[in-house]
Amino acid sequence: MRLVFILLMLIGVSVYAQNEALATEYFKNGDFEKALYEYKRLYAQSPSNINYIYQVIATYQQLEQYDEAEEFLLNLMARINYPAFMVELGYNYQLKNNSEQANTYYQQALKSIDDKPSNVFSVAKTFQNHSLLDETIVAYEKAMLLNPDYNFNLQLAKLFGEQGNIEKMFTRYVEFAELNPIALSTIKRSINEFISENGDNVNNQLLKKILLKKLQVEPKLLWNELLSWLFIQQKDFNKAFIQEKAIYRRQPESLNRIEELALIALNEGEDDMAKSIFQFLIETSQELDVLLHAHFYLLDIETKNSSKDAYEVIDSKYQNLFVEFGKNPQTLKLQIAYAHFLAFYRNDSKKATSFLEDTLNLSLSSLQKAEVKLELGDILVLQERFSQALIYYTQIQRNLKNSTISQEARFKVARASYYKGDFKWAESQLKILKSSTSQLIANDALDLKLLITDNKYGDSLQTALKLYAKADLLEFQNKKEEALRLLDTIIDYHKTELIIPQALFKQAKLFVEKSEFNKAVTNYEAIIENYPDGILADDAYFFLAEIYERELDQPDLAKPLYEQIIFSYADSIFFVEARKRYRALRGDSIN
Repeated sequence: MRLVFILLMLIGVSVYAQNEALATEYFKNGDFEKALYEYKRLYAQSPSNINYIYQVIATYQQLEQYDEAEEFLLNLMARINYPAFMVELGYNYQLKNNSEQANTYYQQALKSIDDKPSNVFSVAKTFQNHSLLDETIVAYEKAMLLNPDYNFNLQLAKLFGEQGNIEKMFTRYVEFAELNPIALSTIKRSINEFISENGDNVNNQLLKKILLKKLQVEPKLLWNELLSWLFIQQKDFNKAFIQEKAIYRRQPESLNRIEELALIALNEGEDDMAKSIFQFLIETSQELDVLLHAHFYLLDIETKNSSKDAYEVIDSKYQNLFVEFGKNPQTLKLQIAYAHFLAFYRNDSKKATSFLEDTLNLSLSSLQKAEVKLELGDILVLQERFSQALIYYTQIQRNLKNSTISQEARFKVARASYYKGDFKWAESQLKILKSSTSQLIANDALDLKLLITDNKYGDSLQTALKLYAKADLLEFQNKKEEALRLLDTIIDYHKTELIIPQALFKQAKLFVEKSEFNKAVTNYEAIIENYPDGILADDAYFFLAEIYERELDQPDLAKPLYEQIIFSYADSIFFVEARKRYRALRGDSIN
């Protein structure tokens, strides 16, 4: 008997669900007469189901049967004390163009919050469902005054944002953050939609004003942190550094935030600012790891930006650091960097290799040994001793299976094979790496695999692809001028090959590194004009726009290029950034 009862219950629930789905389908398709019939049946079976109640009202209104909706609501209100129904009745009068009567019921709904603050949840939600934002705001603000435990600042911020009242929106977000610091990341993401990289943008100025006022009235680290974050979005790293130093002075437990700022500045190409921050870390920190990292990045910046005349001085700085801190596992990153400097900048691969072989004799972990071997392999590739390099890379794969560094070693095996023209073996390795746990390695592997696959069939001898691989190798060997000349050869003598846009693109990137921006512009324009449907077209548009905007100070030429990505390359990885920069150049207040 019990089993029969359960089966009947299940059948009843199933029929009920089918009827609801049918009603919903009718409503979606605009067949409101049938939808009303089904919803009324559902409501008759479950007269307390709020969803059915609202759907009956909404369907009446879609049919413009406002009197029937009113009668339905009045009967409901006589039976159920639910203040949100007053909002519904008021909205029904609004649809009948009776604003006075509508406002009467809206005010009654708001007054219900005076009597019972918890009514705000249903009342405010119903106001908002009908886009009655002013009334929704009044409801939330009223409830917060009546019950200090309520915090609707997040909801209010979003409402003010919808209204375009940016100052009030920022104020509410900031006030919410003050009481809920755990939600700071979410709030930053919300605010970020309304600011730009331009510090003179009106919204940026508004947020800065609010935060500075908060800082003056009640100094809190939160305000410094938000100011620093704002300045970082504007790429004004000096001002961010000032805020981070203020935070550190009041809370000197850790320099992690300042170290992170230095890395952000470095990643954005602000080398001078990064150097200042790293120098501050050296002068301030007592922690060995922080000091070593700062010295490492300072020397890396100096090496990249120096001519050969300065290499002797850089070498001496490395030697002084080894005297001060020793050659031990803690200075391993510096030791690998020094070997790289010797091989790739001072052209002394023999000394670099000997130095790293001595490093391997230290008491290193398996991972640390792998890091040394990875650099040894790279130095051997630099010398075009590919077979010996593969030995080191393979040892890493064998000793640290499935690790990120093992996957990196596999990629370098593939790249070395590609450099020497063994494209088949390179492809086999790259195919495995497409599912790498490291997104960066997976992306690099996919890019290289596509390059090989797209260009290996056009020429049975694969002449152009081999030349391009050689140019890639020259770039790796830090022989940029030779790489440029070889790319010229490909462009001049292999005009019908599929590799041409790749050659133009790589050459453009090398021109940018040399600050030869007009030459880069020529290359990007050639890709856009001759290969508009190719995989590099959106890249060319974006980097060309970036040159005009940031290097040649011609934003009017950059704007239509960003616009082209927005309208013609919606699936581009540059779409979001292009849209943001386009709106900033257009002068939008809200991004």
